[in-house]
Amino acid sequence: MKLIKFVVYLLIAVGLTYTFNRPLGALPALGKLFSPFEGFWQNGITRNSADDLQLDGVKDEVTVIFDDNHVPHVFAKNDEDLYFAQGYLVAQDRLWQMEFYTLAAAGRLSEVVGERALELDRYSRRLGMAETAKKISASIPTNSIQSQILNAYSAGVNAYLKKISYKDLPVEYKIIGYQPEEWSPYKTILMLMNMRNVLNGGSDDFRMSNALAKYGADVVKDLFPDYPIVESPIIPVGTKWDFTPVPVPPVPSEIAAKPADKDALAYNVASPAPEIGSNNWAVSGSKSATGLPILANDPHLQLTLPSIWYQMQLCTPTMNVYGACLPGTPGVTIGFNKDVAWGVTNVGSDVMDFYQIKFKDKNKKEYWYNGAWKPVTMQIEEFKIKGKTEPLKDTVYYTHHGPILYNNASKNNFSQNVPVGHAMKWVGHDVGTTDLMVFYYLNRAKNYNDYRKALTYYIAPAQNFVFADNENDIAITPNGKLPLKWKEQGKFILDGSNPAHDWQGWIPVEQNPTVKNPPRGFVSSANQFSTDPTYPYYLGWKFAPSERGIRINERLEAMQKATIDSLRSVQNDNFNVEARRLLPDLMKIMDTDPSNKNNEAYQILVKWNMKNDPNEIGATIFERWIKELRYWIWEDDFATKDTEALMAYPTKDRTWDMIRNQPDAKWFDNLNTKDKVETVQDIVKGSFKATVDSLKAKLGPIDTEKWAWTKVKSTDINHLGRLPGFGRQDIPNGGGAGIVNATTETHGPSWRMVVQLDKAWPKAYGLYPGGQSGNPGSVYYDNMVDKWAKGELNELLFMKNQNEKSSRIVSTTKITPKK
Repeated sequence: MKLIKFVVYLLIAVGLTYTFNRPLGALPALGKLFSPFEGFWQNGITRNSADDLQLDGVKDEVTVIFDDNHVPHVFAKNDEDLYFAQGYLVAQDRLWQMEFYTLAAAGRLSEVVGERALELDRYSRRLGMAETAKKISASIPTNSIQSQILNAYSAGVNAYLKKISYKDLPVEYKIIGYQPEEWSPYKTILMLMNMRNVLNGGSDDFRMSNALAKYGADVVKDLFPDYPIVESPIIPVGTKWDFTPVPVPPVPSEIAAKPADKDALAYNVASPAPEIGSNNWAVSGSKSATGLPILANDPHLQLTLPSIWYQMQLCTPTMNVYGACLPGTPGVTIGFNKDVAWGVTNVGSDVMDFYQIKFKDKNKKEYWYNGAWKPVTMQIEEFKIKGKTEPLKDTVYYTHHGPILYNNASKNNFSQNVPVGHAMKWVGHDVGTTDLMVFYYLNRAKNYNDYRKALTYYIAPAQNFVFADNENDIAITPNGKLPLKWKEQGKFILDGSNPAHDWQGWIPVEQNPTVKNPPRGFVSSANQFSTDPTYPYYLGWKFAPSERGIRINERLEAMQKATIDSLRSVQNDNFNVEARRLLPDLMKIMDTDPSNKNNEAYQILVKWNMKNDPNEIGATIFERWIKELRYWIWEDDFATKDTEALMAYPTKDRTWDMIRNQPDAKWFDNLNTKDKVETVQDIVKGSFKATVDSLKAKLGPIDTEKWAWTKVKSTDINHLGRLPGFGRQDIPNGGGAGIVNATTETHGPSWRMVVQLDKAWPKAYGLYPGGQSGNPGSVYYDNMVDKWAKGELNELLFMKNQNEKSSRIVSTTKITPKK
């Protein structure tokens, strides 16, 4: 009997050992995951990053000095060793993050998380990011600087991969159950493709076409103007254009495709994300306390852990640069060196258009163009799915415009916002360059001429490159590859059969808007319109609302003897310009109701200082009210949900002007109430009551703590892979989408930097909401979040050489060639 029990228990043990050391469908091998010797427990152990390394791939000794914030300061004797070391060090801290971004861009997430990611993968693959990355990678000349940089960086990442075992893997690999792949230049380009999509991957074409079909050109022209009523453009009004424009294509007789069938218009591509914005500016020496420029930048992106940025100093005999790097890509993206500083914000120009395609038949092998049938190119995409034995195949159809994102309407499509049967033309598909060279040259720039040379190497996503140097030059340039369009081309769905609707060329890069040393003594951008209407080229009809740009320009205009701290205060400015514009008009209407004297919410707004500070209740009421107000005005006329023909609301700029200057406009009447004609007074008062009622239903009676703006807004920094417990929730701060401190529920300043230029050596401050490490068990995972929430900055240690002494130096690592 004992022997039988022993055999049974042995068989059970063997079975469990076998089972727990093999993946169970989409689950990882649980035995390895929970092993104290190599599982997730190992990720809580602090490892010494100061150990010297002997590695294949370096030519000479590299010195890496870590400061008290775990920022590596890399000193190499040549460029290839520098980028090798950068790849190694970033992989050491951010390997999983790098691979996650590339898998997402390549449409391969279902390989590691299973079928739940399949529709996202199909969408990403159809966007063409992987295909474009392959073409760019294949087109890079073998002996070019780009090739040397990319290969050195990849070799560094792979040297780290060769050095580690399962126990050293980031915890995400163990939880999800997969192994990292070898890095390559192709993967770096996928990282850049991901940014093209995040920053330039949206369109309102379908919504505008639906509005045009329903209301006609006159109404659309009135409610959706091509330039806002209130604006403070990036290039100051009155700036002279010092060039002779190239001919702009003539406007055709028909500027939009004829309305498509119902199914095609039931699906609409996502609008450009308003939260994807940024601020940057530079003040000249005439406005600074030192007599030399100061530059500031805070790009607004989705807030995640690990953070999207990684700080580094990179130094060779010919370069010494510090700043924020994008993990997976070589060089510094936003930063400074001894002589210059630069930063970026998103332009937001219209670089994605959709074309209505007429197929010959259901086989979709030919489409009508310019009076003849043209062949469709078909490409088979194959998807490996974790837990499945057979791959799934998908056919993507390409026209000369670009890919057909979806062939048929389906509730299974990843995005119910994607147009069916329409081709996408997108600047993100351009294969001219990797965009890396702009940062290669900026990292080494010494003056304004170097800055202008660097910008010629950039394609997408178009960025507002702000610049300052210690020769007292400041400048800003909305820069990128911008299509040469007739006016309003792409505001509506275009006719894929009409050659006049094709993109006809590109705005010459030297004629992109730019300004150097303007008389006002500063340059700035906040994603608003790039220029006033005198600029001879069409860039788009809709950019970010003007409020952030207006407030920044007001602050800088009034500023004298500026310091790092005064520019930091602008980054944290919570004043609500929209409230200043709109609230007086709303309160005049509310004042006509005597009962408001006893209305607590109304009285809070009367006393509100128009700042979205953390503890303000007025900000909570106002921000909720303006959303409710727009819904009350527009949803009956321009439905945004639960309809077969979705549309966009007219802009807030046009709406607020209508409240002030067109109080009798027909749009205030609610078409859904048949027995009454509503007035602006009815809409304002009704939406205010609905606002207060909804807040009370959610939060209870008005309460100083529960109704505080910081509690209601509730900023979260979630884990990039949405793994519970690895993020930070309910971070106390103020701000808002239209505020200079543009911190919302999930987006905000992803890196704040202020640089004071100097003839001898610059002084700089910066941080981001996270930490250098991607390991949730590290003290450097989220150690900067609390200071970021308070609006504070860290002084950045920018070393002159590797022998410089500093109390902030924690450890030193030597990387030498393997013997």
